[in-house]
This record gives sequence, C-alpha cells and structure tokens, in this order.
Amino acid sequence: MRPAWSVILLTTLIGAGQGLYLALVAVEFLSSPPREFLVVGAILSLLFLAAGLVASFFHLGHPERAWRSAAMWRTSWLSREVIVLPAFMAVVFAWGAAHWLGWPTRALAAAGVLLALALYVCTGMIYACLRFLQEWHSPLTVVNYLLLGSASGFTLAAAWAGWAAPGVARTLALAAAALTLAGLVTRGASLVRNARLKARSSLQSAIGVKHPRIAQKSQGAIAGSFNTREFFHHRGAPRLRSVKWTFLLTAFLLPALLLSAGWYAPAFIFQFAGLMAERWFFFAQANHPQNFYYQTVS
Repeated sequence: MRPAWSVILLTTLIGAGQGLYLALVAVEFLSSPPREFLVVGAILSLLFLAAGLVASFFHLGHPERAWRSAAMWRTSWLSREVIVLPAFMAVVFAWGAAHWLGWPTRALAAAGVLLALALYVCTGMIYACLRFLQEWHSPLTVVNYLLLGSASGFTLAAAWAGWAAPGVARTLALAAAALTLAGLVTRGASLVRNARLKARSSLQSAIGVKHPRIAQKSQGAIAGSFNTREFFHHRGAPRLRSVKWTFLLTAFLLPALLLSAGWYAPAFIFQFAGLMAERWFFFAQANHPQNFYYQTVS
C-alpha cells in the first residue's frame, strides 16, 4: 500500500494524545499533582488530537462531505472512529475544565479512559478487519496501536512532568519505558509473523487463468493509474529494510535508553519520529492482492 502522510500523522498524533490523557488520569488517581499540570496536560492532549483530526482532512477528496463518514457506524470501524474521536475530545475538554474550576472529575476521568481505549480499538480495527491484507489482519494490529500510542503519550507526559511536576516525572518515565519495551515485543512479533506469511493470491488467481507459467509483458496502458499509485509504495526492498531498522531503533530502543537516563523531552522527540517511520512501514508492508495483476507498467 502507498503510505499517506495524512493518515500517518493522524494515527501518531491522536495516539500520543490518547496516551497523554491516560497518563494524566493515572497520575490523578495515584498522587496529588499540581492542578496546572493536569489542566495544561489536558490542553496538550487536545492539541495533539485536534492536529490529528486536521491532518485527516487532507486525505479526503471532498472534505466538505466528511460528516457522511459517520453514517455507517453499524458496520464500519472508520465510522465508529469518526464518532468516538470528537466524543473523546469533548470529554478531555470537560475533564480539564473541571480541574480548572475545582469540580469533581472522577466520572469524567472514567468516561475518558473508556473512550480512549475504544478509540485505540476503532483505529486498529480499521486495518485489522481487512482479511485480504494479511499483514494487517491480526489481533497484533490492535495491540500495537494501543501500546505504541500509550508509550508515546506516557513519554510526552514524562517530558511535561519534568517541567511542571518533577515529583511524578520518574514514575511516568518508568511506565513509558515499560510500555515502549512491551510495544517492541508485540511489534517485533508482528514483524516475525508477517515475514512468514504466504500469499493467498497469485498472478493466476488475479487474472483467472490457471496456466502454470504466465509472464506479464505490459500493464495494458501507457501510464500509471489510480490502482498503481494508491496500492503500491514504489520503494524497493532495501528501502523497506532501512526503514524497519530505523524505527526499531528510534521508536523503541533509543527512547527506552533516554528515559532511563532522565532525558524525557529528547526521548519523546525521537520516539514520535520513530513511530512515524513505523507507521510508514506499517502501510508500505501491506501487499494488496491487485499488485499481482499490475506488475509491469511497460
């Protein structure tokens, strides 16, 4: 598949915003942080969520029709994500405002946690439910969205706590490191699984001809098409390998080391960049069955 930067930004930004909110709620329940830490943290979470929402509009051919994407909520995980995301943002805003005004927040916090987890599931299931894309059709897809988003959010929370609430920064950093290493295990498991996949489709099944030896000489057109642009990344195997090792280093190993050393802000910067590379690889690795047909342009 061709990675779309709008979707890459959407998933990494909202994942970090969700994880940051979960970290703030955990701190609220386990300690007594300064009110400003929670209020500004809620604002930071909203900024990440809003930035992801804005990025998603660049992936739409007709942004003015975006409201229609929620119409199929009974059967579409994308529609469910479209509904859950603004609902989660509203709860985060209400939770932050309640802290600022000194109102009770426990019920809002619980609702926000449920919505954050639901949003992770909706986002992951958009891809995991596609049976014809074997690289995505796995429970590991949902687990990775949950763990990687939570890890980046907790790392961001540790960086923010280093400025505003030093007393909880180390605890958040330890939690972020644990989530990062857990994400390394599950993402590594998905890489191993995908490397062992055997394609269910072939050139024969793509064109409906059962002859054992088929050689495609032409695509049947003198130029590319929507299919050749949108369903293949046009990068070679060496590029994919370099991106894979880059994100394993920058999204997991390096942030874990920086967190243990107390360098929380650099840890988040490297991790966020690494997760963007991970998301690019996630999309590029998925091999659409139609690519068995569109093999040769000319």
